[in-house]
Amino acid sequence: MTENMYRPGEHYEYPLIIKKLLHTPLIYSPDQEIVYRDAMRYTYRDLNERIHRLADGLRQRNISAGDTVAVFDYDSNRFLEAFFAIPMMGAVLQMVNWRLSAEQITYTVNHAEAKMVIINSDFLPILEKIRGNLSNIETIIVIAENGTVPETAIDIDAVYEEMLADAAPRYDFPDLDENTKATTFYTTGTTGDPKGVHFTHRQLVLHTLSVAVGLGAYDAIGRFRSEDVYMPITPMFHVHAWGLPYVATLLGVKQVYPGKYEPEMLLKLIVDEKVTFSHCVPTVLQMILTSPTAKAADLSRWKVIIGGSKLSHGQAKAAKALGITAYTGYGMSETCPIISLSVPKKHMRDWDEDRLFDIVVKTGLPIPLVEFEVLDPDGRPLPHDGMSAGEVVFRTPWLTKSYFKAPDKSEELWQDGWLHSGDVGHINEEGYLQITDRVKDVIKSGGEWVSSLDLENLMSQHEAVLESAAIGVPDEKWGERPLMLVVLKPEFSGKVAAEDLKQYMKSAAAAGKLPKYGVPDRYEFVDEIAKTSVGKLDKKAMRRVYN
Repeated sequence: MTENMYRPGEHYEYPLIIKKLLHTPLIYSPDQEIVYRDAMRYTYRDLNERIHRLADGLRQRNISAGDTVAVFDYDSNRFLEAFFAIPMMGAVLQMVNWRLSAEQITYTVNHAEAKMVIINSDFLPILEKIRGNLSNIETIIVIAENGTVPETAIDIDAVYEEMLADAAPRYDFPDLDENTKATTFYTTGTTGDPKGVHFTHRQLVLHTLSVAVGLGAYDAIGRFRSEDVYMPITPMFHVHAWGLPYVATLLGVKQVYPGKYEPEMLLKLIVDEKVTFSHCVPTVLQMILTSPTAKAADLSRWKVIIGGSKLSHGQAKAAKALGITAYTGYGMSETCPIISLSVPKKHMRDWDEDRLFDIVVKTGLPIPLVEFEVLDPDGRPLPHDGMSAGEVVFRTPWLTKSYFKAPDKSEELWQDGWLHSGDVGHINEEGYLQITDRVKDVIKSGGEWVSSLDLENLMSQHEAVLESAAIGVPDEKWGERPLMLVVLKPEFSGKVAAEDLKQYMKSAAAAGKLPKYGVPDRYEFVDEIAKTSVGKLDKKAMRRVYN
């Protein structure tokens, strides 16, 4: 029903849909900039027109409500345009993880029933391998990353910028039912095919509003407000880049999109564009911290949310030494994703630095409209005493309701009205959640649980350690024992022995930071530690090698 169809006295049922997020920035900051690397720069007015043109271009190519459009791209202004235009049409945006194997990409695109692919020209070699196996794709739109489209055997229907230039500057976006499916992507587990996670307009709008309040309304470190300059360093194919592009657009902030992650380009954009707010996984932060350019750059304005894997004390201190404010955000693919933020409360401001680091590396406090608990094996809530550990469960308005076309997996996800995370953790008296492990990663030694995250956090504080990972390996006597995989800083290579690290961990246990039975017996020095496609520690791959 359009507005001119209302009868006198009939009220307007305001839907919580993505197109409503665009109203405010076009009033408050229409001339604010959106930047792509050093290649493109335009305003929110231009963004709005390009969203309309993209929708009209898709309409001309037979995309309509209910159709799925798969997008392969870097973090870019084009992806931002797709975040809005595709769901605003009533279609579904599929964010494709181009780091997956060709077989997995084929599965996800087919399973999502995508009708069109929009793909960066850098990824055409991937598409060439799988094009014959994509059963529903009718149309392929190519983004010319460097202004030209390379030779390819694939039949291309249009080039992105040319399509926008030929499209109408206005599109009549409908008022959708707010429960219309808006986005989908796939999360990979330890076994089986990737699982399709999906979210509605209502869920995305509520997540946007709650994250904006959680990040901006409280007197806390790392605030994200309208005067900030935003740059994501989390792939936009991964849980909507944690939903922050929607928040940034609602606030009308200057947005900077880095494209391919290259340390020198990231640092150049942070400095030249005066970026103040980002989010990334620890691996990316480590890449920036160890870049020679970082030492000479002024990073004192930069606030960074770290998620995906645990922010360690060692990394938080290394960031602080360069003037960076780093703290933890937590969530899952199934939670849209942000659940909590590790911001210190006001009465903690006068704490010494080490106590504050203990807070910023925690999993955090729930953002508005989030409830979480930890449950014992019988499903009973455990005390908030900072010690009683159980499975972490959630309730919010934006949790995925099911896995797409996977009812058996959905039954495992939702039990007794709570979404079950598969994470083990505890909640303290102040309400801070601390994840201690994944249920599948916790090390069970002699009937006792040993937290791999605690081991990694302690090891990160050794002066010689660049990165570490802990896994359980079979042990005839104890069932499992912890094994530490360690990457040394280059200057310590050959100067630190496994026995040195063992004595360090024994000292930590003697100081009460670790149970004595948790001290690893075995330490392996490696050149790199296995990661997943989104930069998390790949413990499944590690266990294949060492178990």
